[in-house]
Amino acid sequence: MNKKARRELDDEIRSRFCANLIGAMPEPAIIVGADGRLSAANDPALALLPAMKIGEPLVLALRAPDVLDSLRRVMASGKAETVLWSERVPVERLFDVCVAPLPASTGEIGAALLTLRDLTETRRVERMRVDFIANASHELRTPLASLLGFVDTLQGPARDDSRAREKFLGIMREQGRRMARLVDDLLSLSRIEQNQHVRPEAPIDLALVARHVADTLAPMAEEMGVELKVEASQPVIVAGDRDELVRVAENLIENAIKYGTATDGSNAERVEVAVTRTAREGWLSVRDYGRGIAPEHLPRLTERFYRIDAGQSRSKGGTGLGLAIVKHIMARHRGRLTISSQIGHGSTFAAMAPLHPNHIG
Repeated sequence: MNKKARRELDDEIRSRFCANLIGAMPEPAIIVGADGRLSAANDPALALLPAMKIGEPLVLALRAPDVLDSLRRVMASGKAETVLWSERVPVERLFDVCVAPLPASTGEIGAALLTLRDLTETRRVERMRVDFIANASHELRTPLASLLGFVDTLQGPARDDSRAREKFLGIMREQGRRMARLVDDLLSLSRIEQNQHVRPEAPIDLALVARHVADTLAPMAEEMGVELKVEASQPVIVAGDRDELVRVAENLIENAIKYGTATDGSNAERVEVAVTRTAREGWLSVRDYGRGIAPEHLPRLTERFYRIDAGQSRSKGGTGLGLAIVKHIMARHRGRLTISSQIGHGSTFAAMAPLHPNHIG
């Protein structure tokens, strides 16, 4: 390419039209000249690679050998390529980088356009889907295998053993209930996710919900020797879906009763439920005085099927989906779930939902 053609191409690349075109692209976009220097970049690209400067070699800002090698090949061949670029710091991210040639009027390749598509969330969701299917299959396979084993036993060696039959039928009933709970939770989670974009707006008294659930779970608390204290005397009207908020309260209070085992006699077997409000938010908090949760577990508690103690959870009828359901319900309500815990001092789970517009202030 002669000097005149090079100058004309440089003028085209640096023109107002080209800058506006690149700027209008929603994904990071970069134009690199034949000399490897940055000719143009939009705001998303500059935010992704803040070290980039117009007129400087791209290699100074982008430490990605696969992308740079692809750029050289495209400049030489004139054929577009797509490569993957993985960035591990400060957080792990994955990009699909399309490198397309920009030919001059003479037909020579004078520049290349790089567009970057962030695949991080797509890969994360795909990983979650695969893990979810694997975990759900495992959770169902275990009780199903148990049921089939007992059926074989009852049809064979224990055919005429009435004592064994009564024992095995009791276990089979419990395993059947376990599968039913799991299916119910899976269906609930699916319904909540389908309606995630629809924000519920009905006025719901969070204090009334907490008292209702506490009354419902009082027999369980008494049976397990847990003192259940409720402070929710004043109405707290939030914008929400009553059935879903009842589900939130049930999960949080039932978990505290089942797993909030005390480690000393100071507050032995006590669960405290409180409903409070701020200027714009209603809060349901559930406090236990149990063993507490180690810090490394806290970020993962709302993951589907994540359990600190899988054996204890299953023995008490847990499906591993309760807190995941709570998190998705609160997200639909444009609220949040917070968890704080200290080993030996118990845990506090607090769910927040925005107040109903007619009850703010």
